[in-house]
Amino acid sequence: EYGKLNALESVELTRPVVQQQRRELVEKWLREDKLECTEELGDVVKSLDTRFALSIYLRANSHQKVITCFVETGQHEQIVAYVKKVGYQADYTSLLQNMLMSNPDGATNFAKSLLQVQPGSPPLIDVNQVVKVFMEQNRLQETTSILLEALKENRPDQAALQTQLLAMNLQQAPKVAEAILQMNLFTHYDKKMIGQLCEKAGLMQWALEHYQDSADLKRVMLHAHSMTPEFLIQYFSRMPPETALECLYDLLRHNRQNLNVAVQVAIKYHEQIGAEKIIAMFESFGSNDGVFYFLGAILSASQDPNVHFKYIQAASRCGNMQEVERVCRESTFYEPAVVKDFLKEAKLPDPRPLIYVCDLHGFVEELTEYLYKNSLMKYIEVYVVKVNPTKCPQVIGTLIDLDCSEDFIKTLLQNVRAACPVEPLVAEVEKRNRLRVLLPWLEARVAEGNQDPYLHNGIAKIYIDTNRDPETFLKSNAFYDSATVGKYCEDRDPHLAYTAYKRAWGSCDKELVDVTNRNGLFRLQARYLVERQNPELWGLVLDPENQYRRNVIDQVVSTALPDAKDADEVSAAVRAFIGADLPNELIELLEKIVLHSSNFSKNRNLQNLLILTAIKADKTRVMDYINRLDCYDGPEIAKIALGEPYRLYEEAFLIYKKCDLNSDAVETLLTNIESIERAHEFAARCNEGPVWYKLGKAQLENGAVPEAIESYLKAEDATDYQEVILAAEREENYEELIRYLLMARATAKDQLVDTELVYSYAKTDRLSDMEEFVSGTNTANVQSVGDRLYEERSYKAAKILYQSIQNNGRLASCHVQLGEYTAAVDAARKANNPKTWKEVNMACVHAQEFRCAEIAGMYIIVHPDHLEELIAQYESGGHFEELISLLDSGLTSERSHIGMYTELAILYAKYKPEKLMDFIKLNTAKLNIPKLIHAAERHYLWEHAIFLYTHYDEFDAAANAMMAHSPTAFAHDQFQMIMQKVSNTELYYRALQFYMDEQPLQLNSLLNTVAQKVDHARVVQQVRKNGHLALILPYLKSVQQHNINAVNDAINELYVEAEQYEELRQSIEDFDNIDQIGLAQKLEKHELVEMRRISALVYKKNKRYKQSIDLSKLDKMYRDAMETARDSGNQDLAESLLRYFVEANMKECFAACLFTCYDLINPDTGLELAWRTNMLDFAMPFLIQVLREYTGRIDALDKKTQKKEEAEEKNKSAPNDYVEDYIPPIMSPGGMTGGFGTLAITAGPGLQQPAQQGFPQPGMMQPGMPQPGMQMPGMQQPAMSQPQPGMMMMPPRF
Repeated sequence: EYGKLNALESVELTRPVVQQQRRELVEKWLREDKLECTEELGDVVKSLDTRFALSIYLRANSHQKVITCFVETGQHEQIVAYVKKVGYQADYTSLLQNMLMSNPDGATNFAKSLLQVQPGSPPLIDVNQVVKVFMEQNRLQETTSILLEALKENRPDQAALQTQLLAMNLQQAPKVAEAILQMNLFTHYDKKMIGQLCEKAGLMQWALEHYQDSADLKRVMLHAHSMTPEFLIQYFSRMPPETALECLYDLLRHNRQNLNVAVQVAIKYHEQIGAEKIIAMFESFGSNDGVFYFLGAILSASQDPNVHFKYIQAASRCGNMQEVERVCRESTFYEPAVVKDFLKEAKLPDPRPLIYVCDLHGFVEELTEYLYKNSLMKYIEVYVVKVNPTKCPQVIGTLIDLDCSEDFIKTLLQNVRAACPVEPLVAEVEKRNRLRVLLPWLEARVAEGNQDPYLHNGIAKIYIDTNRDPETFLKSNAFYDSATVGKYCEDRDPHLAYTAYKRAWGSCDKELVDVTNRNGLFRLQARYLVERQNPELWGLVLDPENQYRRNVIDQVVSTALPDAKDADEVSAAVRAFIGADLPNELIELLEKIVLHSSNFSKNRNLQNLLILTAIKADKTRVMDYINRLDCYDGPEIAKIALGEPYRLYEEAFLIYKKCDLNSDAVETLLTNIESIERAHEFAARCNEGPVWYKLGKAQLENGAVPEAIESYLKAEDATDYQEVILAAEREENYEELIRYLLMARATAKDQLVDTELVYSYAKTDRLSDMEEFVSGTNTANVQSVGDRLYEERSYKAAKILYQSIQNNGRLASCHVQLGEYTAAVDAARKANNPKTWKEVNMACVHAQEFRCAEIAGMYIIVHPDHLEELIAQYESGGHFEELISLLDSGLTSERSHIGMYTELAILYAKYKPEKLMDFIKLNTAKLNIPKLIHAAERHYLWEHAIFLYTHYDEFDAAANAMMAHSPTAFAHDQFQMIMQKVSNTELYYRALQFYMDEQPLQLNSLLNTVAQKVDHARVVQQVRKNGHLALILPYLKSVQQHNINAVNDAINELYVEAEQYEELRQSIEDFDNIDQIGLAQKLEKHELVEMRRISALVYKKNKRYKQSIDLSKLDKMYRDAMETARDSGNQDLAESLLRYFVEANMKECFAACLFTCYDLINPDTGLELAWRTNMLDFAMPFLIQVLREYTGRIDALDKKTQKKEEAEEKNKSAPNDYVEDYIPPIMSPGGMTGGFGTLAITAGPGLQQPAQQGFPQPGMMQPGMPQPGMQMPGMQQPAMSQPQPGMMMMPPRF
């Protein structure tokens, strides 16, 4: 009730409770952890409840028993999780064998769980071993299930297992194998082997799936009758085309019933195999049906001419005439000539396929000849009447060539009636000179009202040949083609040809001209030309290349035009002559028509044309025509005469003058004749305003400004006032300009006029008139005039104008220019403009009028933008005192700003530095600190600059400035304050270097200030480089707590240099981040033994135990050597040290080494060395301890064995037949304990037993061991506790 029972007590207490079946007590004790769980306790409780036993086994780490319980309770998934968790390797093969006999399903699930692969770890059992266990008991179904689960990843390394799985099922359960293959889970198995097994099992389809060799495929294909057509069709898609074709041959050769399958395969894969090869295959077996069905399926998708031909051929041989006719009619891909020849040779009873082929592809003549020679006259009529009447002309032509009777031809035409095209029919018959045959058919069509030109052409040709009043027909018929009939008549009767061409009225003009020229019918041609009025036709006839042109012109002039009554006919003829460039002929013609009495004498167009023609062809006649004629268009003709290339200026002037167009006339005098004198005379004579205006404009352009102004004044026209103003100002004719502008003000209400008038008054120095004009009503831009006068330095006139518009700014400028400074200040005060104040101030300073300058300056300095310019002005004149006084006075103003304070401070820095610091301290918040800093630096005022840097939070710049100018600016306390606030970490190291150079005694103070912000390793490196490492030792000690390698090495280096071994040892033990091997190598040759001991300690810490032991042996530090050997855990090192003591005859050290390295020295080794060197007395404590330990362990083992035997006896008497597995004693890794044979039973590594009561405890003194006060040579006395009776000091062996 008050504690936890040990193992023995737990078993003894639980045994009677289990016998009484007191489950609740066991459950309570286990829940309250009152029992010490052991395997023996679990065996006792197992008969009561397997779950309780499982809980106990789990706590006792009895892995095999835990797995057994899991198996018995059916928790197979827990087994895998458990063994993975504890890392236990069980005998799963035996487990599976036992489970398979009692619970096959459980064994199957257990095996699956064992084979599950977790990432990064292999399965718990080999799958081949699982297969072997299950197949030994012929468990095919379970094996299949396991392998399907294990092989689901389908990896290449599982190929053998995949093959084995399929092979087993193919041999014993073919349907299962087929189901597995259908799932398509595996791809790496031996396909050839599986194919053979499939073939043996009768799974021919699957055998085909796995075979690759063509011989195997052909052999299996012989069983095609047992396969579904769908499979075969799909399978052929995977074959190479050559192999597929060979298999199709074999299918047809073996059994003609495979024709349907072969046709389906050929249809689906004809693109891969090739249609030609498939056709050849069917034809090799004489299978017209195969060709027919195959090609019928692919015909619609194929454009191969041979495919279509073979289909026609196969259909005809199979007697399917409907398909032959359909393909011949609808297909467009077969070779027409080949099909035509085949059908002609086949001589089918029904020639309709041949009719369709010949009709579609233009073999009508051959078709007609074939039908005529084979006496198939009915089909000729059927073809012409029903199939294609448009081919009737070719049929008729062929029949005429074959000497067919005219009665049959006429009958055929009467049956076709109007469906036959006329043009080709007439052409075919005319070509054979048999047009008369068509006369009844043609007249019948005319009677039906047919207006086809070719029909009427044919009738006209027949009438012309038979002379049946053709001229009347040609004049009255409106439907024939004039070109065709005229051409037909040219050689027979030229007059009929002229009649036919004239009837076309334009479409046959060339033909008409040609026939009249060749036959000398020029009079007819001339009349037609005049009546036709066509420019193109005139151009053709009047072409210089026409050898008959002169004949035609003579007829036109002599007969055609005199007889003309229509003015348009005359105009057309005149235009034609003009277009043909016949001016002389045209002039003669027009003089005859216009100058002589005729119907066209007063015709305006003809008069215009006569004058224009004379202008172009004979300029000497133009002046005469102008005087004699009155009805022409003067202005238009004058423009033409003035233009290029005629330049008839006098004629044009005469035309304008005759038409009373004075303005145009004077324009001609001025522009073309270029005579201003004549123009002036002409203007004075006519005295018209527009004339004077044009004259004035011309005079103005020629630079005669006064004369031009006079002309403008007479014209009373101010249109060109802008040009006049520019010219007058350019020539400085301001008096004349004033007269002109006064006239212009009456008409031109433009600001420019008044503005220029004001300017002209000023330029003529008529200031009183100007002032009077400005004070009155006007629209002048006085401001611009004033600016112009100011720029021209006419300050008095400008002052008057600025006063009139109250422009005080510019007025002040005028006062300044006139030296009136007081008036300038008054005007500037009214303007209140910084620009004006600046101008006044600049002038006053220049004139040294400082009172006025100060008044103006007070208004300027309140504007920050203008302050610097004012300062520069004063400084350039050397007026420093006045400037400082001005700014000092300005600070009292309410509008004072930061710029004024800053600039005043800069002036103090330049000229009165002794006042600067006080000024800065009083006005720090009102200064532009960056600007003032630059000024202070520029004048080398570093103390002031650093003060400003710190107040502006520019601590980095302050630190740099203080280090750069330390003689005048450095202060330690201020520098430390600044370094706490800098942001650039590089400044710490620059400061460090600065202190080493200039303030070495304050270095630790600086480092302590920035210790939290610097890289300690970099500090060490920098100080070491300068050789001042000892100077910062206090700082290094304060930061060693961070365990930084560089810091530790530096401190250790200083300790070594100062031979402070105690501090060095403490540093090494507390801080291990150092170059330990380098330090050890440095110390092992040190002259101080304590330093060498530290070297040995460092070697031990780095597990270089042998070097440490050797170094300790050299210094005779045997205790250090023993402790190093013990801590190494290396049995060889311990035994080597023990033999060293034996060889050196150090008996006390031998005993101490046995004590210290008790766990590492085998008892047989220690006993043998002691016996050989006669040191058994010194080894006796070690031997006693070993015997005591092993005796106690053997006693415990005996008790355990006895209890186990009792339990087995009890289990034998139980009603069940359960036999607990025997657990052999656990041996050491070598199988037995060295030196004691089979009796030396010890627990292996990791299985140490807890110390039992009465067992020796570590650290206790035993009899026979060295007592306190015993001193060994070269060894310090270890501190030991007082011995206890009956107890040894040896530690227990585990």
